[in-house]
Amino acid sequence: MNSLERQKKIFITSSLVIPMALLIGFVVVPAFDLIRMSFTNWDGYSKTYDYIGIGNYFDMLKNKDLWQSLRNNAVYFFGHLLFIPVELMFAVLLTSKLRASKFYKTMVFMPYIINGVAISYAFSYFFSPINGAFDEILTLFHLEPLIRNWLSDPKIVNFVLAGVSLWRFSGYHVILFMAALQSLPQDVQEAARVDGASAWQMFKYIQIPAIMLMVDFVLFDNIRGALQVFDIPYVMTSGGPGYASSTFTLYTIDTAFKYSNFGLASTMAVAIMLMIVVIYVVQNKIIHGVVLKGGKKG
Repeated sequence: MNSLERQKKIFITSSLVIPMALLIGFVVVPAFDLIRMSFTNWDGYSKTYDYIGIGNYFDMLKNKDLWQSLRNNAVYFFGHLLFIPVELMFAVLLTSKLRASKFYKTMVFMPYIINGVAISYAFSYFFSPINGAFDEILTLFHLEPLIRNWLSDPKIVNFVLAGVSLWRFSGYHVILFMAALQSLPQDVQEAARVDGASAWQMFKYIQIPAIMLMVDFVLFDNIRGALQVFDIPYVMTSGGPGYASSTFTLYTIDTAFKYSNFGLASTMAVAIMLMIVVIYVVQNKIIHGVVLKGGKKG
């Protein structure tokens, strides 16, 4: 028995030590080094650098192109945010007794498992002004007045890119909502149906409150993804024209590798990390402190 207890302790300790060591080595230490680097003017390749205090932070706040990039991130965020009810409805539909539901589930989830770079290249050709499939479709239906320079018009380019992002990630959110809905106790839902609850009443009073934690996760994933979006604008437009479709992460990477200003890029990385943490804390307070408690009181 003592030997068994000892083996349990060794196993538990090993199970904790290895993940903690990886977390410290690959997350905590680089995060502190990132913060240290944000106070320097390191160019990324010199052996020496100077500490310049909070100069990078002032430069970041005064950078108009960076603020433009952050506004572009907001298009992705609000696009995905407004699409969450649609994803929920798809999840409810696919968890019901729908003919060929397995086929629809596969089709919904398929875009998420395809490589993001491949998707970006495919949509680059789809929206191309030269023999692009989208313009050909509009021409086929005699909608030529709607044809635009989809990837070079600053007024619409971010909405086009956000649409591609929606197409890629919405299926992932639908699957998450489906998993949450399928975990609900069937006896509760059956009792509600026996009592005469309509589909809308089931959705509003039983399903939504029960999966609110999953909604919380999807919201956080939306915030994190919107602030860190990179591959779609990088491949499809390279942030252009100018900085019209640049994003915070894309601008940060350009600052580091194109303009050799790793100090300022580190400052931007610290800023985006703080933004994600602050927004998540606020969201967590709202979801857990207001929505969930309010739902329990009702």
